[in-house]
Amino acid sequence: MTEKLRAAVIGAGYWGPNLARNFRSSTRWELAAICDLDRARATRLAEQGGSPRVETALADVLADEDIDAIAIATPAGTHHRIAMAALAAGKHVLVEKPLADTVERGEDMVNLAAENGLVLMADHTYCYTPAVLKMRELIDEGALGEILFIDSVRINLGLIQPDVDVFWDLAPHDLAIIDFLLPGGLRPLTVSAVGADPLGSGKACVGYLTLPLPHGAMAHVHVNWLSPTKIRQMIVGGTKRTLVWDDLNPQQRLSVYDRGVDLDLQALDGVERRAATVSYRLGDTWSPALPEKEALGSMVDEFAEAIGAGRPARTDGQAGLRVLTILDAAQRSLAGAGTAARVGADLALAGDHP
Repeated sequence: MTEKLRAAVIGAGYWGPNLARNFRSSTRWELAAICDLDRARATRLAEQGGSPRVETALADVLADEDIDAIAIATPAGTHHRIAMAALAAGKHVLVEKPLADTVERGEDMVNLAAENGLVLMADHTYCYTPAVLKMRELIDEGALGEILFIDSVRINLGLIQPDVDVFWDLAPHDLAIIDFLLPGGLRPLTVSAVGADPLGSGKACVGYLTLPLPHGAMAHVHVNWLSPTKIRQMIVGGTKRTLVWDDLNPQQRLSVYDRGVDLDLQALDGVERRAATVSYRLGDTWSPALPEKEALGSMVDEFAEAIGAGRPARTDGQAGLRVLTILDAAQRSLAGAGTAARVGADLALAGDHP
């Protein structure tokens, strides 16, 4: 591509300014418009640079043939309506997490994008952080061996959301990262969810997700709005090495441990059984050097590259749909007092790992 693509940001509230800033600073994009029902808020954002025009009506943005793509930064309940209108108008679409508020609406979006040959991208921002990109690189090259477990913790004090529970608020980040890291994506057959509402707020404020993975592995996600301390940590254990990602430790965000447990096989009575004793590896620990680059900058560049190459984005609509389907199963499990809920059959088959 020799010419810049032109983007419009829909929504000038919490996340919209971050998207606008990165479209504005990208060498691949021109920020063409800001659209928000609150004209004053949109105007304040537009005045920060780039001279985008201000609109309050989505139809006026979509009618502009010079706009190539829109980025949706509005409440989840509006994603489907806005994205479907944009895709019908021939615009590429980037959607803030979660992709939609129901699986059926997410499927509508994925299907229409495919029918119209357009890029539908999920804004799974954490997947474009240098640490997560390095984690994926190490997993892809086999440095960890076979994955045995993934343990993720995302806890802090507040902000209790008025319209969603802690699973829908915080877990999409962790599920998107796990989906990005695992070869083939995150495809559990069942999901078990346990939540608590000690405040009586009418929604789960503390929650735990358990997701069985192939070959006996397991992923576990802990989310919490009530913790007095903030923790953002993920541990990925393999047969060779273990990764520890601490997003709140800027000096050493990523550590690789050459430590683990080995179970040797021995023949007993002509039958191969696991030995009764175990051996422990106590090797080196190292921290890979990571470049300093804003994740959102890498994400909007990936959006442009996917459009230019006519290929799915690394966090495409299918990735967003996989996360959405797991959240749906989690809600069914939560309603069933933690009973494992089967993930939709389409999830196990949909899309290849980009």
